[in-house]
Amino acid sequence: MSPNVLRWVSLVALLWLQSLNGTNLSFPAYSSQLKEFLSISQFKLNYLSFASDAGKVLGFISGIAAVHLPLPLVLLAGGSLGFAGYGLQYLCIVKKMFPLSFYQIWGLSFLAGNSICWINTACYIVAINSFPVNRQVAVGITASYQGLSGKIYTDIVHTFFYSSQREAASGYLLLNSLVPLVGCLVTAPMLTRQVKTTSSSSSRDVKVGFVVLFGVTIATGVYAVATSLVPLPAVLVLVGIVLFLLAPLSIPIGVRLEEFMSSRRSQQKVHDLEAPIEEDLTKEEEEFDEKAIVGVKEEVEWTKLWKKLDFWIYFGLYLFGPTVGLVFMNNLGQIAESRGCTATTSLVALSSSFGFFGRLLPSLLDYFFSRNKYMASSPVSMAVSLVAMVASFLLLLIDSDIALYISTAMIGVFSGALTSLSVTMTAELFGTKHFGVNHNIVVGSIPIGSFTFGLLAAKGYRDGAANSFGSDGKCFGMLCFQTTLIFWGMLCSIAAVLAAVLYVRNRKFYSQKP
Repeated sequence: MSPNVLRWVSLVALLWLQSLNGTNLSFPAYSSQLKEFLSISQFKLNYLSFASDAGKVLGFISGIAAVHLPLPLVLLAGGSLGFAGYGLQYLCIVKKMFPLSFYQIWGLSFLAGNSICWINTACYIVAINSFPVNRQVAVGITASYQGLSGKIYTDIVHTFFYSSQREAASGYLLLNSLVPLVGCLVTAPMLTRQVKTTSSSSSRDVKVGFVVLFGVTIATGVYAVATSLVPLPAVLVLVGIVLFLLAPLSIPIGVRLEEFMSSRRSQQKVHDLEAPIEEDLTKEEEEFDEKAIVGVKEEVEWTKLWKKLDFWIYFGLYLFGPTVGLVFMNNLGQIAESRGCTATTSLVALSSSFGFFGRLLPSLLDYFFSRNKYMASSPVSMAVSLVAMVASFLLLLIDSDIALYISTAMIGVFSGALTSLSVTMTAELFGTKHFGVNHNIVVGSIPIGSFTFGLLAAKGYRDGAANSFGSDGKCFGMLCFQTTLIFWGMLCSIAAVLAAVLYVRNRKFYSQKP
Protein backbone atom coordinates (compact mmCIF):
# COMPACT_ATOMS: atom_id res chain seq x y z
CA MET A 1 0.00 0.00 0.00
CA SER A 2 1.45 3.37 -1.03
CA PRO A 3 2.08 6.07 1.62
CA ASN A 4 -0.58 8.32 0.10
CA VAL A 5 -3.24 5.62 0.28
CA LEU A 6 -2.05 4.59 3.74
CA ARG A 7 -2.65 8.02 5.26
CA TRP A 8 -6.19 8.12 3.89
CA VAL A 9 -6.83 4.64 5.28
CA SER A 10 -5.49 5.88 8.63
CA LEU A 11 -7.83 8.88 8.51
CA VAL A 12 -10.84 6.65 7.85
CA ALA A 13 -9.78 4.50 10.82
CA LEU A 14 -9.68 7.64 12.97
CA LEU A 15 -13.24 8.53 11.94
CA TRP A 16 -14.45 5.11 13.03
CA LEU A 17 -12.53 5.26 16.30
CA GLN A 18 -13.78 8.70 17.25
CA SER A 19 -17.37 7.85 16.43
CA LEU A 20 -17.14 5.12 19.10
CA ASN A 21 -14.91 6.91 21.63
CA GLY A 22 -17.35 9.43 23.15
CA THR A 23 -18.70 6.99 25.73
CA ASN A 24 -19.17 9.80 28.27
CA LEU A 25 -21.64 11.50 25.90
CA SER A 26 -24.20 8.76 26.57
CA PHE A 27 -24.09 9.26 30.37
CA PRO A 28 -27.13 11.62 30.49
CA ALA A 29 -29.25 8.97 28.77
CA TYR A 30 -28.90 6.50 31.65
CA SER A 31 -27.85 8.70 34.60
CA SER A 32 -31.35 8.78 36.13
CA GLN A 33 -31.59 4.97 36.00
CA LEU A 34 -28.07 4.66 37.43
CA LYS A 35 -29.13 6.91 40.30
CA GLU A 36 -32.01 4.56 41.09
CA PHE A 37 -29.91 1.38 40.71
CA LEU A 38 -27.36 2.60 43.22
CA SER A 39 -29.89 4.44 45.46
CA ILE A 40 -27.69 7.51 45.55
CA SER A 41 -28.35 11.24 45.88
CA GLN A 42 -27.91 13.90 43.22
CA PHE A 43 -24.60 14.84 44.88
CA LYS A 44 -23.23 11.32 44.52
CA LEU A 45 -24.47 11.14 40.94
CA ASN A 46 -22.52 14.33 40.28
CA TYR A 47 -19.45 12.69 41.82
CA LEU A 48 -19.81 9.82 39.34
CA SER A 49 -20.07 12.15 36.35
CA PHE A 50 -17.08 14.02 37.77
CA ALA A 51 -15.13 10.76 38.05
CA SER A 52 -15.27 10.23 34.29
CA ASP A 53 -13.99 13.76 33.74
CA ALA A 54 -11.41 13.37 36.52
CA GLY A 55 -9.79 10.60 34.50
CA LYS A 56 -8.53 13.34 32.18
CA VAL A 57 -6.27 14.62 34.97
CA LEU A 58 -3.91 11.77 34.12
CA GLY A 59 -4.43 12.23 30.39
CA PHE A 60 -0.91 13.61 30.03
CA ILE A 61 0.39 10.09 30.70
CA SER A 62 -1.05 8.99 27.37
CA GLY A 63 0.82 11.86 25.71
CA ILE A 64 4.10 10.75 27.26
CA ALA A 65 3.39 7.14 26.33
CA ALA A 66 2.74 8.16 22.71
CA VAL A 67 6.30 9.52 22.51
CA HIS A 68 7.86 6.20 23.52
CA LEU A 69 5.38 3.53 22.43
CA PRO A 70 3.90 2.51 19.06
CA LEU A 71 0.58 4.28 18.52
CA PRO A 72 -1.38 1.02 18.04
CA LEU A 73 -0.23 0.00 21.53
CA VAL A 74 -1.36 3.36 22.95
CA LEU A 75 -4.70 2.81 21.25
CA LEU A 76 -5.13 -0.70 22.67
CA ALA A 77 -4.23 0.57 26.15
CA GLY A 78 -7.09 3.05 25.91
CA GLY A 79 -9.55 0.41 24.76
CA SER A 80 -8.47 -1.93 27.57
CA LEU A 81 -8.89 0.73 30.27
CA GLY A 82 -12.42 1.48 29.05
CA PHE A 83 -13.21 -2.24 28.90
CA ALA A 84 -12.15 -2.65 32.54
CA GLY A 85 -13.82 0.55 33.78
CA TYR A 86 -17.25 0.03 32.23
CA GLY A 87 -17.12 -3.78 32.16
CA LEU A 88 -16.65 -4.18 35.90
CA GLN A 89 -19.45 -1.67 36.52
CA TYR A 90 -21.72 -3.74 34.28
CA LEU A 91 -20.90 -6.97 36.14
CA CYS A 92 -21.39 -5.30 39.52
CA ILE A 93 -24.41 -3.05 38.97
CA VAL A 94 -26.38 -5.04 36.41
CA LYS A 95 -25.32 -8.67 36.86
CA LYS A 96 -24.60 -8.26 40.60
CA MET A 97 -21.76 -10.78 40.36
CA PHE A 98 -19.86 -9.07 43.18
CA PRO A 99 -20.42 -6.09 45.47
CA LEU A 100 -18.57 -2.82 45.02
CA SER A 101 -18.64 0.23 47.24
CA PHE A 102 -19.52 3.64 45.83
CA TYR A 103 -15.86 4.67 45.97
CA GLN A 104 -14.83 1.60 43.99
CA ILE A 105 -17.43 2.41 41.33
CA TRP A 106 -16.08 5.97 41.33
CA GLY A 107 -12.59 4.57 40.68
CA LEU A 108 -13.88 2.51 37.75
CA SER A 109 -15.56 5.59 36.28
CA PHE A 110 -12.24 7.43 36.67
CA LEU A 111 -10.51 4.62 34.78
CA ALA A 112 -13.10 4.71 32.01
CA GLY A 113 -12.73 8.46 31.65
CA ASN A 114 -8.96 8.16 31.34
CA SER A 115 -9.34 5.63 28.52
CA ILE A 116 -10.81 8.32 26.26
CA CYS A 117 -7.58 10.36 26.54
CA TRP A 118 -5.44 7.49 25.23
CA ILE A 119 -7.60 7.00 22.15
CA ASN A 120 -7.86 10.75 21.52
CA THR A 121 -4.09 11.18 21.81
CA ALA A 122 -3.40 8.46 19.26
CA CYS A 123 -6.02 9.88 16.88
CA TYR A 124 -4.80 13.48 17.08
CA ILE A 125 -1.14 12.54 16.57
CA VAL A 126 -1.92 10.42 13.53
CA ALA A 127 -4.12 13.16 12.02
CA ILE A 128 -1.52 15.91 12.59
CA ASN A 129 1.41 13.88 11.27
CA SER A 130 -0.42 12.44 8.28
CA PHE A 131 -1.74 15.82 7.12
CA PRO A 132 0.63 18.45 8.59
CA VAL A 133 -0.39 21.18 6.13
CA ASN A 134 -4.10 20.49 6.67
CA ARG A 135 -3.91 19.46 10.32
CA GLN A 136 -6.83 21.75 11.32
CA VAL A 137 -9.03 20.02 8.78
CA ALA A 138 -7.88 16.49 9.60
CA VAL A 139 -8.14 16.94 13.37
CA GLY A 140 -11.43 18.83 13.13
CA ILE A 141 -13.12 16.18 11.01
CA THR A 142 -11.94 13.31 13.22
CA ALA A 143 -12.98 15.22 16.36
CA SER A 144 -16.39 15.91 14.85
CA TYR A 145 -17.09 12.20 14.52
CA GLN A 146 -16.70 11.80 18.29
CA GLY A 147 -19.79 13.98 18.55
CA LEU A 148 -21.73 11.15 16.88
CA SER A 149 -21.03 8.74 19.73
CA GLY A 150 -24.05 9.69 21.81
CA LYS A 151 -26.28 9.28 18.77
CA ILE A 152 -24.76 5.92 17.80
CA TYR A 153 -24.98 4.41 21.29
CA THR A 154 -28.55 5.65 21.71
CA ASP A 155 -29.60 4.05 18.41
CA ILE A 156 -27.93 0.75 19.31
CA VAL A 157 -29.63 0.68 22.71
CA HIS A 158 -33.02 1.51 21.15
CA THR A 159 -32.52 -1.36 18.70
CA PHE A 160 -31.32 -4.12 21.01
CA PHE A 161 -31.85 -3.14 24.67
CA TYR A 162 -34.96 -1.01 24.98
CA SER A 163 -37.54 -3.41 26.39
CA SER A 164 -37.32 -1.50 29.70
CA GLN A 165 -35.52 1.47 31.25
CA ARG A 166 -33.41 -0.88 33.38
CA GLU A 167 -32.33 -2.91 30.37
CA ALA A 168 -31.52 0.29 28.47
CA ALA A 169 -29.21 1.45 31.26
CA SER A 170 -27.45 -1.92 31.33
CA GLY A 171 -27.11 -1.74 27.55
CA TYR A 172 -25.18 1.53 27.74
CA LEU A 173 -22.71 0.10 30.26
CA LEU A 174 -22.19 -3.05 28.21
CA LEU A 175 -21.71 -1.15 24.96
CA ASN A 176 -19.37 1.39 26.55
CA SER A 177 -17.11 -1.44 27.67
CA LEU A 178 -17.09 -3.56 24.49
CA VAL A 179 -17.53 -1.29 21.47
CA PRO A 180 -14.47 0.99 21.86
CA LEU A 181 -12.20 -2.02 22.53
CA VAL A 182 -13.46 -3.81 19.43
CA GLY A 183 -12.97 -0.60 17.44
CA CYS A 184 -9.38 -0.33 18.69
CA LEU A 185 -8.62 -3.96 17.80
CA VAL A 186 -9.99 -3.50 14.28
CA THR A 187 -8.33 -0.17 13.50
CA ALA A 188 -4.97 -0.51 15.32
CA PRO A 189 -3.24 -2.16 12.30
CA MET A 190 -4.50 0.70 10.09
CA LEU A 191 -2.77 3.49 12.04
CA THR A 192 0.59 4.93 11.15
CA ARG A 193 2.58 7.50 13.12
CA GLN A 194 3.73 9.53 10.13
CA VAL A 195 3.44 9.26 6.36
CA LYS A 196 5.71 11.03 3.88
CA THR A 197 4.23 11.24 0.43
CA THR A 198 6.35 11.70 -2.65
CA SER A 199 3.71 11.44 -5.32
CA SER A 200 3.41 14.52 -7.50
CA SER A 201 -0.34 14.03 -7.48
CA SER A 202 -0.58 13.95 -3.66
CA SER A 203 -1.47 17.64 -3.40
CA ARG A 204 -4.33 17.23 -5.85
CA ASP A 205 -5.43 14.02 -4.12
CA VAL A 206 -5.57 15.84 -0.76
CA LYS A 207 -7.74 18.62 -2.15
CA VAL A 208 -10.15 16.26 -3.87
CA GLY A 209 -10.12 13.86 -0.92
CA PHE A 210 -11.06 16.50 1.63
CA VAL A 211 -13.80 17.91 -0.59
CA VAL A 212 -15.31 14.43 -0.89
CA LEU A 213 -14.87 13.83 2.84
CA PHE A 214 -16.60 17.11 3.66
CA GLY A 215 -19.51 16.06 1.45
CA VAL A 216 -19.79 12.67 3.17
CA THR A 217 -19.43 14.23 6.63
CA ILE A 218 -22.08 16.90 6.03
CA ALA A 219 -24.47 14.27 4.67
CA THR A 220 -23.80 12.14 7.77
CA GLY A 221 -24.54 15.10 10.03
CA VAL A 222 -27.76 15.98 8.21
CA TYR A 223 -28.88 12.36 8.50
CA ALA A 224 -28.04 12.28 12.22
CA VAL A 225 -29.97 15.50 12.93
CA ALA A 226 -32.96 14.49 10.80
CA THR A 227 -33.29 11.06 12.45
CA SER A 228 -33.00 12.69 15.88
CA LEU A 229 -35.96 14.96 15.15
CA VAL A 230 -38.14 12.59 13.10
CA PRO A 231 -39.14 9.31 14.79
CA LEU A 232 -38.08 6.31 12.69
CA PRO A 233 -37.47 2.62 13.52
CA ALA A 234 -34.19 2.50 15.42
CA VAL A 235 -32.84 -0.39 13.37
CA LEU A 236 -33.25 1.58 10.12
CA VAL A 237 -31.52 4.59 11.65
CA LEU A 238 -28.65 2.39 12.80
CA VAL A 239 -28.22 0.78 9.37
CA GLY A 240 -28.08 4.24 7.81
CA ILE A 241 -25.39 5.38 10.28
CA VAL A 242 -23.28 2.29 9.48
CA LEU A 243 -23.53 2.98 5.73
CA PHE A 244 -22.49 6.61 6.25
CA LEU A 245 -19.50 5.47 8.35
CA LEU A 246 -18.41 3.15 5.53
CA ALA A 247 -18.74 5.87 2.88
CA PRO A 248 -15.32 7.54 3.59
CA LEU A 249 -13.63 4.33 2.39
CA SER A 250 -14.38 5.58 -1.14
CA ILE A 251 -11.52 8.10 -0.76
CA PRO A 252 -8.56 5.70 -0.29
CA ILE A 253 -10.11 3.43 -2.93
CA GLY A 254 -10.28 6.37 -5.33
CA VAL A 255 -6.70 7.42 -4.53
CA ARG A 256 -5.49 3.86 -5.17
CA LEU A 257 -7.26 3.75 -8.52
CA GLU A 258 -5.73 7.11 -9.46
CA GLU A 259 -2.26 5.84 -8.58
CA PHE A 260 -2.83 2.71 -10.64
CA MET A 261 -3.87 4.73 -13.66
CA SER A 262 -0.92 7.11 -13.19
CA SER A 263 1.52 4.21 -13.04
CA ARG A 264 0.09 2.84 -16.26
CA ARG A 265 0.56 6.20 -17.96
CA SER A 266 4.09 6.62 -16.59
CA GLN A 267 5.15 3.30 -18.09
CA GLN A 268 4.56 4.79 -21.52
CA LYS A 269 7.10 7.61 -20.94
CA VAL A 270 10.68 7.39 -22.16
CA HIS A 271 13.45 6.99 -19.58
CA ASP A 272 15.08 10.34 -20.28
CA LEU A 273 12.03 12.09 -18.85
CA GLU A 274 12.36 10.38 -15.48
CA ALA A 275 15.17 12.53 -14.09
CA PRO A 276 13.28 15.85 -14.31
CA ILE A 277 10.32 14.16 -12.66
CA GLU A 278 12.46 13.11 -9.68
CA GLU A 279 13.85 16.63 -9.46
CA ASP A 280 10.33 18.03 -9.33
CA LEU A 281 9.45 15.56 -6.58
CA THR A 282 12.39 16.66 -4.46
CA LYS A 283 11.39 20.27 -4.91
CA GLU A 284 7.81 19.46 -3.94
CA GLU A 285 8.96 17.64 -0.77
CA GLU A 286 10.99 20.70 0.27
CA GLU A 287 8.00 22.97 -0.29
CA PHE A 288 5.79 20.53 1.61
CA ASP A 289 8.11 20.48 4.62
CA GLU A 290 8.28 24.27 4.64
CA LYS A 291 4.51 24.59 4.62
CA ALA A 292 4.18 21.97 7.35
CA ILE A 293 5.67 24.23 10.01
CA VAL A 294 3.58 27.29 9.08
CA GLY A 295 0.93 28.22 11.63
CA VAL A 296 2.84 27.39 14.83
CA LYS A 297 3.86 30.24 17.12
CA GLU A 298 6.55 28.29 18.99
CA GLU A 299 7.39 24.80 20.17
CA VAL A 300 6.91 24.64 23.96
CA GLU A 301 7.97 21.59 25.94
CA TRP A 302 5.30 20.50 28.39
CA THR A 303 7.61 20.90 31.39
CA LYS A 304 7.88 24.63 30.58
CA LEU A 305 4.23 25.16 29.82
CA TRP A 306 3.42 26.57 33.25
CA LYS A 307 5.84 29.47 32.67
CA LYS A 308 3.74 30.81 29.78
CA LEU A 309 1.07 33.41 30.58
CA ASP A 310 -0.77 32.38 27.41
CA PHE A 311 -1.11 28.89 28.87
CA TRP A 312 -2.83 30.11 32.04
CA ILE A 313 -5.18 32.37 30.07
CA TYR A 314 -5.96 29.46 27.77
CA PHE A 315 -6.39 27.09 30.72
CA GLY A 316 -8.94 29.48 32.26
CA LEU A 317 -10.69 29.85 28.91
CA TYR A 318 -11.08 26.08 28.64
CA LEU A 319 -12.17 25.80 32.27
CA PHE A 320 -14.95 28.40 31.94
CA GLY A 321 -15.92 27.58 28.36
CA PRO A 322 -15.85 24.05 26.86
CA THR A 323 -15.93 22.51 30.35
CA VAL A 324 -19.23 24.25 31.14
CA GLY A 325 -20.76 22.76 27.99
CA LEU A 326 -19.64 19.31 29.15
CA VAL A 327 -21.10 19.86 32.63
CA PHE A 328 -24.41 20.83 31.03
CA MET A 329 -24.42 17.58 29.04
CA ASN A 330 -23.67 15.59 32.21
CA ASN A 331 -26.73 17.15 33.87
CA LEU A 332 -28.99 17.05 30.80
CA GLY A 333 -30.91 14.02 32.06
CA GLN A 334 -31.79 15.71 35.37
CA ILE A 335 -32.55 19.04 33.67
CA ALA A 336 -35.01 17.33 31.32
CA GLU A 337 -36.58 15.30 34.14
CA SER A 338 -37.05 18.37 36.35
CA ARG A 339 -38.87 20.17 33.54
CA GLY A 340 -41.21 17.22 32.94
CA CYS A 341 -39.61 16.22 29.63
CA THR A 342 -39.49 12.44 29.23
CA ALA A 343 -37.60 12.40 25.92
CA THR A 344 -34.13 12.38 27.50
CA THR A 345 -32.64 9.99 24.97
CA SER A 346 -33.93 12.18 22.12
CA LEU A 347 -32.22 15.18 23.71
CA VAL A 348 -28.98 13.23 24.03
CA ALA A 349 -29.19 12.20 20.36
CA LEU A 350 -30.01 15.79 19.38
CA SER A 351 -27.10 17.31 21.30
CA SER A 352 -24.79 14.62 19.90
CA SER A 353 -25.89 15.27 16.31
CA PHE A 354 -25.57 19.05 16.57
CA GLY A 355 -22.29 18.61 18.43
CA PHE A 356 -21.09 16.69 15.38
CA PHE A 357 -21.80 19.72 13.18
CA GLY A 358 -20.24 22.08 15.71
CA ARG A 359 -16.97 20.13 15.74
CA LEU A 360 -16.94 20.04 11.94
CA LEU A 361 -17.71 23.72 11.35
CA PRO A 362 -14.24 25.18 12.18
CA SER A 363 -12.55 22.72 9.82
CA LEU A 364 -15.03 23.47 7.06
CA LEU A 365 -14.48 27.22 7.33
CA ASP A 366 -10.72 26.88 7.66
CA TYR A 367 -10.39 24.70 4.56
CA PHE A 368 -12.48 26.83 2.22
CA PHE A 369 -11.95 30.33 3.64
CA SER A 370 -8.56 30.24 5.41
CA ARG A 371 -7.00 32.60 2.85
CA ASN A 372 -9.82 35.10 3.18
CA LYS A 373 -8.51 38.12 5.09
CA TYR A 374 -11.84 38.38 6.93
CA MET A 375 -11.61 34.82 8.25
CA ALA A 376 -11.68 34.90 12.06
CA SER A 377 -8.75 33.48 14.03
CA SER A 378 -9.18 30.65 16.53
CA PRO A 379 -9.47 32.92 19.64
CA VAL A 380 -12.04 35.15 17.93
CA SER A 381 -14.04 32.12 16.80
CA MET A 382 -13.97 30.80 20.35
CA ALA A 383 -15.16 34.16 21.72
CA VAL A 384 -18.11 34.20 19.29
CA SER A 385 -19.03 30.61 20.20
CA LEU A 386 -18.89 31.44 23.92
CA VAL A 387 -21.20 34.44 23.49
CA ALA A 388 -23.65 32.14 21.71
CA MET A 389 -23.37 29.70 24.65
CA VAL A 390 -24.36 32.52 27.02
CA ALA A 391 -27.46 33.16 24.90
CA SER A 392 -28.27 29.44 24.98
CA PHE A 393 -28.21 29.29 28.78
CA LEU A 394 -30.45 32.37 28.99
CA LEU A 395 -32.89 30.73 26.56
CA LEU A 396 -33.05 27.73 28.89
CA LEU A 397 -34.65 29.97 31.51
CA ILE A 398 -37.85 29.92 29.44
CA ASP A 399 -40.24 27.23 30.65
CA SER A 400 -40.88 25.54 27.33
CA ASP A 401 -39.96 22.22 25.71
CA ILE A 402 -39.20 24.10 22.50
CA ALA A 403 -36.72 26.32 24.36
CA LEU A 404 -35.17 23.19 25.89
CA TYR A 405 -34.70 21.54 22.49
CA ILE A 406 -33.36 24.69 20.80
CA SER A 407 -30.95 25.46 23.66
CA THR A 408 -29.71 21.88 23.77
CA ALA A 409 -29.03 21.97 20.04
CA MET A 410 -27.26 25.35 20.30
CA ILE A 411 -25.07 24.22 23.20
CA GLY A 412 -24.26 21.06 21.26
CA VAL A 413 -23.16 23.09 18.22
CA PHE A 414 -21.06 25.68 20.01
CA SER A 415 -19.51 23.41 22.64
CA GLY A 416 -18.58 21.09 19.77
CA ALA A 417 -17.01 24.01 17.90
CA LEU A 418 -15.06 24.97 21.02
CA THR A 419 -13.73 21.43 21.37
CA SER A 420 -12.49 21.41 17.78
CA LEU A 421 -11.04 24.93 17.97
CA SER A 422 -9.19 24.13 21.19
CA VAL A 423 -7.28 21.29 19.53
CA THR A 424 -6.14 23.68 16.80
CA MET A 425 -5.27 26.48 19.20
CA THR A 426 -3.10 24.19 21.35
CA ALA A 427 -1.04 23.36 18.27
CA GLU A 428 -0.93 27.01 17.18
CA LEU A 429 0.23 28.44 20.50
CA PHE A 430 2.49 25.65 21.80
CA GLY A 431 3.47 23.66 18.70
CA THR A 432 2.93 20.12 17.46
CA LYS A 433 6.10 18.46 18.75
CA HIS A 434 4.74 18.04 22.31
CA PHE A 435 1.07 18.31 21.36
CA GLY A 436 0.04 14.97 22.86
CA VAL A 437 1.11 16.02 26.35
CA ASN A 438 0.31 19.74 26.09
CA HIS A 439 -3.30 19.31 25.03
CA ASN A 440 -3.97 16.70 27.70
CA ILE A 441 -2.68 19.19 30.30
CA VAL A 442 -5.10 21.82 28.98
CA VAL A 443 -7.93 19.28 29.05
CA GLY A 444 -6.98 18.68 32.69
CA SER A 445 -9.13 21.72 33.49
CA ILE A 446 -12.23 19.60 32.79
CA PRO A 447 -12.19 17.69 36.12
CA ILE A 448 -11.84 20.95 38.07
CA GLY A 449 -14.87 22.47 36.35
CA SER A 450 -16.83 19.23 36.33
CA PHE A 451 -16.51 18.87 40.10
CA THR A 452 -16.99 22.53 41.05
CA PHE A 453 -19.71 23.53 38.59
CA GLY A 454 -21.47 20.17 38.86
CA LEU A 455 -21.47 20.46 42.64
CA LEU A 456 -23.26 23.79 42.39
CA ALA A 457 -25.86 22.19 40.12
CA ALA A 458 -26.36 19.36 42.63
CA LYS A 459 -26.77 21.85 45.48
CA GLY A 460 -29.37 23.84 43.55
CA TYR A 461 -31.18 20.60 42.72
CA ARG A 462 -31.19 19.51 46.39
CA ASP A 463 -32.43 22.89 47.59
CA GLY A 464 -35.18 22.83 44.98
CA ALA A 465 -36.24 19.34 46.06
CA ALA A 466 -36.47 20.50 49.68
CA ASN A 467 -38.22 23.81 49.11
CA SER A 468 -40.61 23.26 46.21
CA PHE A 469 -42.12 20.23 44.58
CA GLY A 470 -39.53 17.62 45.41
CA SER A 471 -40.36 14.08 46.45
CA ASP A 472 -38.00 11.21 47.26
CA GLY A 473 -35.07 13.53 46.70
CA LYS A 474 -36.26 14.54 43.22
CA CYS A 475 -36.82 18.12 42.15
CA PHE A 476 -39.47 19.27 39.69
CA GLY A 477 -39.86 22.74 38.26
CA MET A 478 -37.82 25.54 36.72
CA LEU A 479 -36.28 26.52 40.07
CA CYS A 480 -34.24 23.31 40.17
CA PHE A 481 -31.60 24.63 37.78
CA GLN A 482 -32.45 28.32 37.40
CA THR A 483 -29.55 29.68 39.48
CA THR A 484 -27.21 27.11 37.97
CA LEU A 485 -28.02 28.14 34.39
CA ILE A 486 -27.40 31.81 35.19
CA PHE A 487 -24.07 30.90 36.81
CA TRP A 488 -23.02 28.79 33.81
CA GLY A 489 -23.84 31.69 31.52
CA MET A 490 -21.66 34.01 33.61
CA LEU A 491 -18.75 31.58 33.38
CA CYS A 492 -19.04 31.47 29.58
CA SER A 493 -18.97 35.29 29.59
CA ILE A 494 -15.67 35.21 31.49
CA ALA A 495 -14.31 32.67 29.01
CA ALA A 496 -15.29 34.96 26.10
CA VAL A 497 -13.29 37.80 27.69
CA LEU A 498 -10.28 35.50 28.14
CA ALA A 499 -10.51 34.49 24.46
CA ALA A 500 -10.45 38.17 23.50
CA VAL A 501 -7.40 38.75 25.74
CA LEU A 502 -5.64 35.78 24.14
CA TYR A 503 -6.27 37.24 20.69
CA VAL A 504 -4.97 40.67 21.67
CA ARG A 505 -1.79 39.15 23.08
CA ASN A 506 -1.19 37.12 19.90
CA ARG A 507 -2.73 39.34 17.22
CA LYS A 508 0.64 39.77 15.49
CA PHE A 509 1.02 36.01 15.13
CA TYR A 510 -2.52 35.53 13.82
CA SER A 511 -2.20 38.47 11.40
CA GLN A 512 0.84 36.79 9.82
CA LYS A 513 -0.80 33.40 9.32
CA PRO A 514 -1.25 32.54 5.64
